[in-house]
Amino acid sequence: MVAVASPDVLQRFVFERARVRGELVHLEGAWREVRRRREYPGAVESALGELTAASVLLAATLKVPGGALVLQIQGGHPVDLLVVECQADLSLRAMARWDGGIPGLGESPPLQELAGGGRCVLTIDPGPGRNAYQGVVPLEGRTTAQVLERYMARSEQIGTLFALAANAERAAGLLLQRLPDAGGKAGPDADPDLWNRVGHFVATLTRAELLELPGREILRRLFHDEDLRLFESVPVRFACRCSRERVAGLIRMVGAEEVRHALADRGTLDVTCEFCGEGYVFSRAEAEHALTDAGGKTPQPAA
Repeated sequence: MVAVASPDVLQRFVFERARVRGELVHLEGAWREVRRRREYPGAVESALGELTAASVLLAATLKVPGGALVLQIQGGHPVDLLVVECQADLSLRAMARWDGGIPGLGESPPLQELAGGGRCVLTIDPGPGRNAYQGVVPLEGRTTAQVLERYMARSEQIGTLFALAANAERAAGLLLQRLPDAGGKAGPDADPDLWNRVGHFVATLTRAELLELPGREILRRLFHDEDLRLFESVPVRFACRCSRERVAGLIRMVGAEEVRHALADRGTLDVTCEFCGEGYVFSRAEAEHALTDAGGKTPQPAA
């Protein structure tokens, strides 16, 4: 199959005769930017790519201008962290952390084996001055798609279907959501069987098709007999939000004792962003300044 997918775009669509919405995302450049910053084992790369595509799909369902969605699989073994942060403008960054136990799991282990014993955490940050929302559930399901479907059913009570795939070149995903009927009643032209039908259609979509076919070709193949309305596609890009000011805030959170211990060993404080690999070097004076709290007082060393 020839790879002809449109790179780095999200396509929204709705079904006209049912309260069902959908989104389809293809990532090439943004995914390559994630990958080139750190070398991942193949199994970790695949899981992180699927989670990256899923994060874009979920972030696009939110109406929080200026906010962000953070999707994490954490606390498992041998992969103890997969994390993707996607802003409301669909800029994203992602990273994973693991120990040395990956080779023993085989070539394509399911997420349940990669991050066994972990949990799924979804955080919605609506922006400055507003409280963040966080949902946490145990890791249920073997694949990334199953884990997220069960998260949405358990935590959000929204019927959701995912198809996700990733390789070294691309990450892609399809999301369908069944929305509550307006006012609790279906419209006169509603199609009550559509949700069941689209579920069967999505189950026929292969990993190769999802990664390599253009988005509109996928929708045509799956839903050619359905009354579908497409919206204008939206670009997706890689962008890291790290900055010297943000790192200074992290230094303040670490605390004076640990920071000064590091300074005593090396004379400088070296911090590397785990998402993009950007390095920040703080001199002793700069680190001391970063420790200054909002009230202008520097924490004193522990007795």
